[in-house]
Amino acid sequence: MKQPAFYLDMTACSGCKTCMVACIDGNDLPLGVMWRRVAEYTGGGWVKQPGSTYSQDVFSYYASISCNHCADPICVKNCPTTAMHKNAQGIVLVDHNKCVGCGYCRWSCPYSAPQLNKALGKMTKCDFCAKRLDAGLKPLCVQACPMRAIHFGEYEELKQRFGNAPHVAPLPEEALTGPCLVLTPPRNARPVGSRQGKISNPEEI
Repeated sequence: MKQPAFYLDMTACSGCKTCMVACIDGNDLPLGVMWRRVAEYTGGGWVKQPGSTYSQDVFSYYASISCNHCADPICVKNCPTTAMHKNAQGIVLVDHNKCVGCGYCRWSCPYSAPQLNKALGKMTKCDFCAKRLDAGLKPLCVQACPMRAIHFGEYEELKQRFGNAPHVAPLPEEALTGPCLVLTPPRNARPVGSRQGKISNPEEI
């Protein structure tokens, strides 16, 4: 596999957070560490029409996001100890023999993917469930999703299969890091950088 990647069908994601729970449980993550997070993006309201009538343009959709193992990972560039690196399989990993837990990787990542494990004093992150991949299994989030909204595969093959739609709010601009993430936007998606909505569950991400 040249570059592993996730595909997210945002039209199917119901925001149930089963992917988050499976990741936390399967990786035995401590409280506050979440390698996958589900953001709810909402907005809209009542719109006055000519005369005395009103209509509404309310919208809400979910974005389940983990590390995107970017083509140009800024976390790797900004790691002062070279602990953050991308291996030959295209997976961005943390070398705990080098990591000092400074947090520069998390601060620079537009997806806040690296997470500090306070007990270890080290940064941690999604590795596509590498041990499961070695055993011929799918990543936990993919396996657990009841809506089959998350898929795993080779980046270029996923783009050929599902299309190469531009990313949408609340995700950051793709040009920042070249995320290896393919998605199908929901019908009412807003473009990256839109101010028409907000993340309604910030305490969960």
